[in-house]
Amino acid sequence: MKHVARPRAAAAVTALLATSVALTACGGDKEPAARKTDRAPSSSAAQVKDPIVTTYDGGLYILDGATLKLAKDIPLEGFNRVNPAGSDRHVMVSTSTGFRVMDAVGQKLTDVEFEGSKPGHVVRHAGKTILFTDGTGEVSIFDPKDLGGTKPKSETYKSAAPHHGVAIQLANGELVTTLGTEEKRVGIAVLSKDRKEITRSEECPGVHGEAAAQGEAVVIGCEDGVLVYKDGAIKKVKSPAAYGRIGNQAGSDESPIVLGDYKKDKDAELERPEQVSLINTETNKMQLVGIGTSYTFRSLARGPHGEALVLGTDGKIHVIDPENGKVTKKIPALGSWQEPLDWQQTRPTLFVRDHTAYVSDPSNKKLLAIDIESGKQLASTELPKAPNELSGVKQH
Repeated sequence: MKHVARPRAAAAVTALLATSVALTACGGDKEPAARKTDRAPSSSAAQVKDPIVTTYDGGLYILDGATLKLAKDIPLEGFNRVNPAGSDRHVMVSTSTGFRVMDAVGQKLTDVEFEGSKPGHVVRHAGKTILFTDGTGEVSIFDPKDLGGTKPKSETYKSAAPHHGVAIQLANGELVTTLGTEEKRVGIAVLSKDRKEITRSEECPGVHGEAAAQGEAVVIGCEDGVLVYKDGAIKKVKSPAAYGRIGNQAGSDESPIVLGDYKKDKDAELERPEQVSLINTETNKMQLVGIGTSYTFRSLARGPHGEALVLGTDGKIHVIDPENGKVTKKIPALGSWQEPLDWQQTRPTLFVRDHTAYVSDPSNKKLLAIDIESGKQLASTELPKAPNELSGVKQH
């Protein structure tokens, strides 16, 4: 989420989803989203402090970031996804028709939309927000400070073919974007500020997901390792096995090491991995860390000091020192749980903002706020319906 991932189970349901919406697996396909109608316990003119947003089956909840008090219930049909928009008040909502802008502080889903089928990854980097629309292959780049009542001015780049992809723009204007088609994804290309190709690599089967590390090193996941783009060059970091898929990553400006998932069973209907990967962008080496429990694509995050955080199915947040790969502590959050086969089904989600970890507990219809340093629960709330994805605004 932040961001979100393509679990292997998604492949099994692709055919079923193809006639419904398209929020790709990081998305899938659903019926057209309904226009929002407000039903809320508070005035639409009210402002929500540091809001947290969670999806549920049929809508979105906006909550106060400190108390977790439910401020607004916005009905919205279909399978919807949420990501921070890069501003201090907006969240991007992926619907069946495109990326819609939510004013989370103002408690409203605006009419501003980046239209396109199968809205996928949302990336925030170097003061820009980058959207990748899988159904069209279009990349949209804009300044999140321009978000408001009208659609912000944006630059667009069209991929050679639509595919489930991702892009990130660096501080110098270079664009790192994935290469592929709907049938096959192969690697990345790096484009200059005037969008001329600088370099490319097609040594990345099943390319998926991105993360930026300290020093603006970009890590892109593959089915056999990762690609690292840094200082004008692309380097391949191979998995220890021929098949070692990394599809979801979490980076931090505080660390040169990127946290990734790690799956090693190519034929599994749904692999429940118990190892994570740590990719060092300075040494271009990978370390695998066993955490003794499984996790999902919504389990990875980074702490305020670059800590690697993994929400396990044992109900604990596993805190890993990325430098040595040691689990330094386990923070109790909820009871044990199991990942469902369908990736769109609810499962606990970890979202981190500053020093606070927000954890959803869909089986109990709860949302928790936990202080990462102390492990103390700061707030808890019970919701009318089970929460699924979590997001929030960028705090300054």
